[in-house]
Amino acid sequence: MNKPLRRIAIFCGLLVLALLIRGNWLQYVQAEALQDNERNRRISIERYAQPRGDIIVDGKPITGFAETSGSDFKYKRTYKNGPMWAPVTGYASQAFGANQLESIEDGILTGNDDRLFFRNTLDMITGEKKQGGNVVTTLNAAAQKAAYEGLKERGKGAVAAIEPSTGKILALASYPSYDPSSFAGNSTDKDTKAWQALQKKNNPDDPMLNRALRETYPPGSTFKVVTAAAALENGLYPDPDQSTKTPLPWIMPGTTTPLKNDGNHPCENASLRVALQWSCNTVFGKIGSDLGNDKMLEKAKDFGFTSEHFTPVRANASVFSEDMAPSEVALSSIGQFNTAATPLQMAMVASAVANDGRLMKPYMVDKLQAPNLDTIEQTDPEELSRPLSEENAQILQSMMETVVEEGTGTTARIPGVKVGGKTGTAQHGVDNSEKPYAWFISYAKLSDGSSPVAVAVVVEDEDADRGDISGGGLAAPIAKNVMEAVIGNRK
Repeated sequence: MNKPLRRIAIFCGLLVLALLIRGNWLQYVQAEALQDNERNRRISIERYAQPRGDIIVDGKPITGFAETSGSDFKYKRTYKNGPMWAPVTGYASQAFGANQLESIEDGILTGNDDRLFFRNTLDMITGEKKQGGNVVTTLNAAAQKAAYEGLKERGKGAVAAIEPSTGKILALASYPSYDPSSFAGNSTDKDTKAWQALQKKNNPDDPMLNRALRETYPPGSTFKVVTAAAALENGLYPDPDQSTKTPLPWIMPGTTTPLKNDGNHPCENASLRVALQWSCNTVFGKIGSDLGNDKMLEKAKDFGFTSEHFTPVRANASVFSEDMAPSEVALSSIGQFNTAATPLQMAMVASAVANDGRLMKPYMVDKLQAPNLDTIEQTDPEELSRPLSEENAQILQSMMETVVEEGTGTTARIPGVKVGGKTGTAQHGVDNSEKPYAWFISYAKLSDGSSPVAVAVVVEDEDADRGDISGGGLAAPIAKNVMEAVIGNRK
């Protein structure tokens, strides 16, 4: 071969080599980045080329699909009773992505999860269309309906309900809410307008806020259950009927300020039982101050405070502060000052008491299914902590049952069922200028000793007169309805 031909051959060889290197670089090194690139419309087209799998409650889908027109995205998500279930499902939108279960379990729902690889390969060989799998939840439809409708009557708030023995979430409601179907497509007219109308800057009610998991409220007197647990566990008052030696007035340490009680109740030297029955601030403030910041913080952490929880949807960490002055510890121990909790957290408190001191990890996904309904993954109950001994948990149960039978929580009574509860009216705003939040936490216990449900309810009723706002008046009836719904399903 002469010299010019040899040079041309070498040059062509180098071009082929460069082409091979570039092709392999694109296919193997940059493949994932190109696939995930937001400008790669082929991925989005493929994503919506088949219906998503369903999210299941009580064996029935609460999601569906519809064909779209005027778009190369063939299918979009639909929801049944969308506003009621939005705090559970989240949304899946062609224009705005996904969140909550729709996002966390997206691989299963779209059929793209690696665990579906073998089935997808078979479908490709046989010519079957790829299908999404299902997410089977732990939710109870009757309990969710009772929670949502109860909140809807009051205006704003949230409910969380748990099965104490397993940690299964039975209800997770938030109001006001939104319909995820309203912006599930990618129309710049309809879907974009619906999305914008739901944003907090355009809607001060913030309907897309998941108040059950993502809002922390001052828990008010419902936190006294944690303080009572701390008193029992630390041996400060091992007998719930002994005097607590609490004077009236009780001056908070390091101040000249008396801690006031709400109403004329028998709080002077009251026992733990009587103090919980009538929600005596002085008794529980003094207990917190006597135990000190470290012991109160430790007990709050035992119940799940200061940590995020993943259900698998993330729940905000509830707050109990450290390095507080004794007077601040006193206020924090009655659920005020910096103390703040999600409704899920307070349902966990009631659940641990009902479950004889064992706190189970809360979860809302029972199992993941392949398109043929084979189980891919099953959630097993998991113990999170033991905030109370069995003996002290049963003492606290008897105290909470006194609250419902003879104290501030009588509106939660259910005939033939033992109900334990605690009311709360939480002050907030500068100098407590805002209308208080009404709280109620509770559990139901059947004649066989089992406890099928623990509930936390918080109500933000802006239309109520300030003097009419109480946990027993606003929140307890909702909790009662939720508990009755769960019990009714078991019968």
